[in-house]
Amino acid sequence: MNSEFIIQGGVRLGGQVAASGNKNAALPLLAASLLTDEPLILHNVPRIRDVEVMARLLQTLGVSVEWIAANSLRLHAADVNACRLSRDLCREIRASILLAGPMLGRAGRINLPPPGGDVIGRRRLDTHFLAFSALGANISVNGEFQVNTDGLAGADILLDEASVTATENAIMAAALAKGVTVLRNAASEPHVQDLCHCLNRMGAHIENIGSNTLVIRGRDRLGGAEFTIGADNIEVTSFIVIGALCADERGLWIRNAAPQHLGMTRLVLRRLGIRFETHGADVFVPGNQRLVVEPEFDGYMPKIDDNPWPAFPADAISSAIVAATQAEGSVLFHEKMYESRLYWVDKLISMGARIVLCDPHRCVVQGPSRLRGERVQSPDIRAGVALVIAALCAEGESVIQNVQQIDRGYERFEEKLRAIGAQIERRPI
Repeated sequence: MNSEFIIQGGVRLGGQVAASGNKNAALPLLAASLLTDEPLILHNVPRIRDVEVMARLLQTLGVSVEWIAANSLRLHAADVNACRLSRDLCREIRASILLAGPMLGRAGRINLPPPGGDVIGRRRLDTHFLAFSALGANISVNGEFQVNTDGLAGADILLDEASVTATENAIMAAALAKGVTVLRNAASEPHVQDLCHCLNRMGAHIENIGSNTLVIRGRDRLGGAEFTIGADNIEVTSFIVIGALCADERGLWIRNAAPQHLGMTRLVLRRLGIRFETHGADVFVPGNQRLVVEPEFDGYMPKIDDNPWPAFPADAISSAIVAATQAEGSVLFHEKMYESRLYWVDKLISMGARIVLCDPHRCVVQGPSRLRGERVQSPDIRAGVALVIAALCAEGESVIQNVQQIDRGYERFEEKLRAIGAQIERRPI
């Protein structure tokens, strides 16, 4: 059901929220259930729309999917009885591509309609199919991707880009291939590490986890396992920005935040004047912060850009842009990955932000700006959350439309915001 958020801005916030499980770990881990005929139990699974769609896709393939607790999921692929995916469901999430690797390993074939997801620019699939081809798969295209194999064999693979989902697909396919696979230029994000650790619990043999060169020793079969998904570092970053911009003297605690994955986030946000502390597994964001942009040593305008892990993640750029609108000084943002992901800043401009869009990849933000409430539409998950953050800072009422995009990646987002004092409600339309 379509709905919108009604937000009264300018309200000071404080208290605590708990980080949800990592969306980008949950999706490949659900797909990994296809690699075994034994049950896979996952804990700390976020109850979000993308997870629901992935679960429905798995059910169409014959997988039993059962919520056994609020955030615990039991998946059992005892008998995979189909190799064709629903075009409508695949259109809803890009992560449908993650079913290709495990289905190649388990069944030797899959027919995959083009995946959907956020409209943030062209997102190529070549890296996935080149990796499958290196492992011995055949690929043809006839309105959908038809991938099949008479048997996968380990190979030395150099990915042409450090794609997260291509890395995950190659890992899952190689886990049941014959022989040893060396995967070079592999992505190493926390969610990729979660997948590797879970697969090892299932009986896989993956070495050098967390590096850009993985060694996967193929197994004849994998077994069941139980695994707890780590915290969503992008959600945590969003709440750090919310705390820095909106918290009063109480500050904001983020529980179970996996601070070990926030190293570059700390360095980048510090350039915007944002401070936060780590206390064991928790993060504390002091309130009433005055944000001042930290210039380069030579006095030039600082630049914030995204790069593969462990650099600043592309999914965190949108929240950082909103933070920059409230900081004293100017910042150049360079979004390298997607050529149309910055177009949403025109909505911030309509709220009073001073932003110059230099080209599809770069914008300059000059702050601080007094934002005003506005009616805007969420174009994708991360921009939608950024607009909510802007609305929390703005004077007056804002309406954020198309919030089902936010629901795809953020669990109970408005409930968490209300728990720390935000005046936000969901209205069906």
